[in-house]
Amino acid sequence: MTRTDPLDVPRPDARLHFGVFFQGVNHWTVWSAPESGSQIDPASFRRVAQTAERGLFDAFFLGEGLRLREVDGRIHDLDVAGRPDAVTQLAALAAVTRRIGLVSTSNSTYNEPADLARRLSGLDLLSEGRAGWNVVTTDNAWTGANFRRGGYLDHADRYRRAEEFLTVARALWDGWEDGAVAGSTGAPAWSRPGAVHRVRHRGPQFDVDLAPTLPRSPQGHPVIFQAGDSGDGRDFAARNADVIFSAHGGDFDDALAFAEDIRRRLRAVGRPEDDLRILPGTEIIIGATEEEAEEKKRWVRLQQVTPATALGIAGLLWGIDLSDRDADGPLPKEDPVVTENDGSFGSRRVADPRQVVDRWRAEAQAHGWSLRETVIALGPQRGHVGTPSGLADKFAHYARHGAVDGFNITPYLIPEGLDDIVDLLVPELQERGVYRTGYTGTTLREHLGLREPFTHRSAADRRQAG
Repeated sequence: MTRTDPLDVPRPDARLHFGVFFQGVNHWTVWSAPESGSQIDPASFRRVAQTAERGLFDAFFLGEGLRLREVDGRIHDLDVAGRPDAVTQLAALAAVTRRIGLVSTSNSTYNEPADLARRLSGLDLLSEGRAGWNVVTTDNAWTGANFRRGGYLDHADRYRRAEEFLTVARALWDGWEDGAVAGSTGAPAWSRPGAVHRVRHRGPQFDVDLAPTLPRSPQGHPVIFQAGDSGDGRDFAARNADVIFSAHGGDFDDALAFAEDIRRRLRAVGRPEDDLRILPGTEIIIGATEEEAEEKKRWVRLQQVTPATALGIAGLLWGIDLSDRDADGPLPKEDPVVTENDGSFGSRRVADPRQVVDRWRAEAQAHGWSLRETVIALGPQRGHVGTPSGLADKFAHYARHGAVDGFNITPYLIPEGLDDIVDLLVPELQERGVYRTGYTGTTLREHLGLREPFTHRSAADRRQAG
């Protein structure tokens, strides 16, 4: 019996968790189709969040864009952009939602813990315990140019800073004891003497000496999310995160291998292997039949990868300006220009483009693809396509065999991109017993079925975790 045999179900009671990812700077959100709405109108954010809450999603998740994407110093104006500050936007959404979690992508490289921890704590209080923080670092120089120190940090240094940042943030969130605020007007003082603790921290990145200004929310701490896929990123998540995002959700074997690796890392740092939720990012395209779903997928890809976008993506791979070429023509005959990555392009440059170009040329010749068709076929594959019933069967298999705990869903249309998922897919999942039929808690930590924050666990709990 293989580990993927349907009769061998290691997690028969597994439940899927869904989040919705309202992206930052990107070209995957279709903006040019008549069906598309505004990417910056507050009504769009409200519509997506309320639809997700109607679908009993765990969280509404905002991407971050500290700076518009640039290529060779020029604004890459094909991308959707214009995201407001995440904490500000989520605070507004807290007023028009009741249960759904609100997750801010906020950068540890270009923020300071005394400020960001306070703002996240404020969001957690305003939402009555629904806040989360997606801890991200930044690997490009053009974002660093926004800030006084400029530049960017080396890969390992980014995670060292992020970990120290999180240590300080947790100390600030723990600065108020439970019950610190007076329970009655007859108390001798508004806060119980000794219940608010000063935080003093001096380390390689931060020198902090302050008294936290806010009490804890009902969930104790904002829930910590992490999206790094390198070895350093996975180790950081194993030590620190409550939820990890990944790009390992499209193929079952790949997703299971990723999940098993994360569980191994959790055990290595003394945490239970179910202490962290694994929610790969994905796109879901639904049709009444498999044929209809595939046809819709083709339409979506052509909207996402326009001729200009295809030329831009290929230009980054070749290292030359292809904007005057024909996207529906052949691949460039020139060899790619190999240059050292100085951080100007972030993660969009590959280490050795020659290998990728050779593979693209071989596949394009074998299939008769144009440049645009090659970019669509061989670029990042974005998720799952099928009927509501077929997708529900697939996702139940993923969850019950431990490959995922759920998905962070990126709609390809705003603001209506979740409608099919909520109206068609969710009922099929509920019918299979793999998705909640109602919220049973009020905080994001409760929605995800997480234990209390790690810093709040007793010594016995910690020993048991090991």
